Amino acid sequence: MMTNADLKKKREILFAKFPPGQVPEAADDLLTLDEVAVEPKHEKRVVGVSYELTQHTLEELEGHLEDKGFHLDNTLMSKLTRALIHYVEDTQLHNIGAPERRIKRSSQEAYVKAWEHHPHGDHDDTPPEWREYK
Repeated sequence: MMTNADLKKKREILFAKFPPGQVPEAADDLLTLDEVAVEPKHEKRVVGVSYELTQHTLEELEGHLEDKGFHLDNTLMSKLTRALIHYVEDTQLHNIGAPERRIKRSSQEAYVKAWEHHPHGDHDDTPPEWREYK
């Protein structure tokens, strides 16, 4: 049985060495999000975050930072640790029956991106001789 204490998460987001000085900017950016407690740890290149799993996931917070241009640590150990945490949090959300979270900010954003890459106009790739085939 999962309790509310199980849904309170305290994680650390580790940043790449370059560019330097990402921690204070990232901490300020995360402070703009609702229901996220932030603790910058400059000497470790880490931002500590606390959140309720039903409100945020580590994957969402990291994606938010990457969208803003921050660079997370990409060592193998960091990637494996993050992947494990993402899996565990997704599993916990699934087990409590939480509604699936949208990855994109809005439901139409995915379609807008796809439309930008789609050739526009009256274009049909079918050769003319195939169009008239009977």
